[in-house]
Amino acid sequence: MDILQTIQNLREELNLHNHNYYVLDAPTISDFEFDQKLKQLQELENQHPEYFDENSPTQRVGGAVTKNFQTVVHDFRMYSLDNSYSKEDLTDWENRIQKVLGNVAITYTCELKYDGASISITYENGKLKRAVTRGDGFQGDDVTTNIKTIRSIPLHLKGNNYPKKFDIRGEIILPLVGFEKMNQDLIEIGETPYANPRNTASGSLKLQDSSEVAKRPLDCLLYSIVGNNLPFQTQFEGLQSARDWGFKAPPQAQLAQNLHEVFEFIDYWDTHRHDLPYETDGVVIKVNSIQYQEELGYTAKSPRWAIAYKFKSEQVSTILNSISYQVGRTGAITPVANLKPVQLAGTVVKRASLHNADQIEKLDIRIGDTVFVEKGGEIIPKIIAVDFSQRPESTKPTQYITHCPECQTELVRNEGEANHYCPNFYGCPPQIIGRIQHYISRKAMDIEGLGGETVGLLYNNGLVHNYADLYELTVEQVLPLERMAQKSAENLVNGIEKSKEIPFENVLYALGIRYVGETVAKKLARHYKNIDALQNASLMDLILVDEIGDRIANSVIEFFENTENQIIVNRLKQYGVQFEIVEKVNPNATQKLAGKTFVVSGVFTVFSRDGLKEAIEDNGGKVGSSISAKTDYVIAGDNMGPAKLEKANQLKIPIITENDFISMLNETQN
Repeated sequence: MDILQTIQNLREELNLHNHNYYVLDAPTISDFEFDQKLKQLQELENQHPEYFDENSPTQRVGGAVTKNFQTVVHDFRMYSLDNSYSKEDLTDWENRIQKVLGNVAITYTCELKYDGASISITYENGKLKRAVTRGDGFQGDDVTTNIKTIRSIPLHLKGNNYPKKFDIRGEIILPLVGFEKMNQDLIEIGETPYANPRNTASGSLKLQDSSEVAKRPLDCLLYSIVGNNLPFQTQFEGLQSARDWGFKAPPQAQLAQNLHEVFEFIDYWDTHRHDLPYETDGVVIKVNSIQYQEELGYTAKSPRWAIAYKFKSEQVSTILNSISYQVGRTGAITPVANLKPVQLAGTVVKRASLHNADQIEKLDIRIGDTVFVEKGGEIIPKIIAVDFSQRPESTKPTQYITHCPECQTELVRNEGEANHYCPNFYGCPPQIIGRIQHYISRKAMDIEGLGGETVGLLYNNGLVHNYADLYELTVEQVLPLERMAQKSAENLVNGIEKSKEIPFENVLYALGIRYVGETVAKKLARHYKNIDALQNASLMDLILVDEIGDRIANSVIEFFENTENQIIVNRLKQYGVQFEIVEKVNPNATQKLAGKTFVVSGVFTVFSRDGLKEAIEDNGGKVGSSISAKTDYVIAGDNMGPAKLEKANQLKIPIITENDFISMLNETQN
């Protein structure tokens, strides 16, 4: 047998043993035998570097050092999940689903929600190509070198029926036993132990030395496959396919025929989750049919077809030492409870949100009280009740502040709103700093080399008073700032210059118009095409834009009527910031469908759903998210949702096939 064949055989054998040990938990050889075979392979590869393979089992020990983790855009966005905290929430969720899908039988896949660091791993031709952290959902950090050290992640897939290219999503977790061992080792050498498994797992992914990552007992639990033309019809089949290809998809997942069976799954694991080797904080319920998932689609942040049920949070009691008040970039005042430090869900909690004056009054919270604290959604600590039996006699009812803690302006509270606001929008330092910090943020102008702390330094040193001032900064001006060196000063100025290339929809979001989030900014940018058209739009014009209501429209009008905002926008124009949509040039684009709104429903043969929507927009048409009186045509594929069919018939909207649409495109334009 030749050397290459020997090397390949050893690689295949070691990959199989890795799978048996780390995925199936059923080893067939001893650790000593495995190490001997790995050593033999290592020696052969060293002797024959021409046969190097980046996905060889020998590469799992790490060794490569990554100084900077490259930012990578996800091919398919990583959404977050909506949370629910009661069975009533789940019933409401199912009712919303049935309104869209109609009277159809819905089955669900129930999966445990593991508390780890989200990861997206791309495979091409059966080989691990890239691993990217969740980041902001649109883009994350390339941590491929570190991910390859995790032995439950296959470097080569089993079988041959996998797609040519796909992404698989999962959680990088740290088993409890491994976490305790790591902490014991730290304690023995006099070091501070890690706070909790989740943060330790997440931090491990960004270690620069992959050999250090390899020493940590990380695991990866996979739960979702995304891509085009996937070879399965349901989420549950997708999990089985993942297992067949060599992935560690948790076996606890279960198919539920109805919501009653979902509740049984939740009740069982609420009790038995403490028997698991990993931390889990809830159950994820997904509509099983992938076709129905496509029909339901997404909100701006979450899939409509999935929801997380969170187990009841851990609670602790502690003393409320004081209440402080924070001012946000919109002027909203947030009261914060300063607590006697206490351990909660693996972290030390010193502060908790009190939300607003109504919440303080409702709970009758007073300084000196013993309060019960829990982590809302396991993330942000909140006070849920007061232990009145422990209340000192000397306490007095909490009087909510009447003036801004930063600029002493009298606070206002608008009718129908829970929050108090500081109206000194253009003179209150935290509001000014907050708006500039929002402007430079990743989802807005994404200015490299400029962080939130530096914005504070720039403002406090009188170098900037609004975000337009950023474009006049020089290296010489920022160099004297604290912890600022020549290179970092140059990076900051260059990052600001580069932000002039950021597209209009991001710029519009960056302006910080109240109620104009990412999704609304995109809608407004695509509708008006440039800042001048938006600035001159009337209230009625704005309200007529799809999904723009009175509140958003009034906020936009108010923003552009303000003289200071007009000056800032004009300055940004002069500096070269993008205030116009740069249309993608499609040589085959037409205006055949101009003025027409289409709703797409079902499964198609010639086009993918996204391809169909792109063809509509490329030819001047609009794609509607739901059927309404404004809809001109419904393009119906196989298994069109019955609710949409019924709505289209009620409104007498023409229903056309995919072929009818193609014929429409092929017609000669007048």
